[in-house]
Amino acid sequence: MRESYRDKRSRQARISREKANNNEDRRKKQRREDERRQDERRIEDRRKIDRRGAERAEFDRRIGERRSITDRRFIERRLPEDRRQNAEDRRQNRDQSDENSYDDIVAGRNAVLELLKSEKDINKIYVERGEKHGSINEIIAKAKETRIVLVEVDKSKLDQMAENHQGIVAVVPPFNYCEIEDILDDARSKNEDPFILILDGIEDPHNFGSIIRTAETAGIHGIIIPKRRNVAVNSTVTKVSTGATTYMKIARVNNLNETIRKLKESGVWIIGTDGNADTLYYNQDLKGPLAIIIGSEGYGMSKLVKENSDLLIKIPMKGNITSLNASVSAGIVIYEAVKQRM
Repeated sequence: MRESYRDKRSRQARISREKANNNEDRRKKQRREDERRQDERRIEDRRKIDRRGAERAEFDRRIGERRSITDRRFIERRLPEDRRQNAEDRRQNRDQSDENSYDDIVAGRNAVLELLKSEKDINKIYVERGEKHGSINEIIAKAKETRIVLVEVDKSKLDQMAENHQGIVAVVPPFNYCEIEDILDDARSKNEDPFILILDGIEDPHNFGSIIRTAETAGIHGIIIPKRRNVAVNSTVTKVSTGATTYMKIARVNNLNETIRKLKESGVWIIGTDGNADTLYYNQDLKGPLAIIIGSEGYGMSKLVKENSDLLIKIPMKGNITSLNASVSAGIVIYEAVKQRM
């Protein structure tokens, strides 16, 4: 029996969720292993320091008041050596920590270039060893200008860190999520009506990255996502967005429905997208304070989120396929709102 389109989409969504969960489990396991190794290194470093302190105390006790000028010169030489050795140990530990922080990376030439232009913190940039061509030379020049550490590594090293890295990977601090009030303040500072995007259950990082890219170009003030049932901002999302995550305010909330209630209290209209709605998106007034909700790839908006929406709109479907990719749906509705606001 031929699989129906709805069953196929449900199966694909389930497979995508399982894959994301498996990837998350592997990352958690890797982080736990890295933390365990770092703890072991710290313990060993402490033991080295304690041994050196004990040896020095024993040396001082034996020499006592009879320490000669020669002995003092020897100690004066040893102290800088010890300090240099401790500094080298700390540097190696820091480098090892950076290399294991593969979750907090930006990969790809456009994404890294936009990151450099934004002047946000970058811990280190890894560049593929060999002859350099094209925009990678601009990236290297900007990194040297801002005194960011550049490390040349083999392609296999970059392959371990990210897919489709295009020969460059930047290690960055964790993504800095904002608060809802930060998004509203940004709209007020620009003397504009709030224009917000709410994502309810987007689990595909490629869809999320595309949506962020579209939202940034359309002038949306911020994106709101739930902490559960939605992909977080990771290296794949950043790369697909071509660096738009650098400029877009993204809030990650515990309760999406509570957030919708607060937005309503701030005078923001909540408009959800649903295939069973009566109103076509281009017949709806999308001006003024507005938050548009885009549901998940397989199931759309959750029941409570749909009930808490002020209005529901739909995109007309003429063909045999009865649904659109989430990032495509977001782009259609977002730019209808942009057109009405111009």
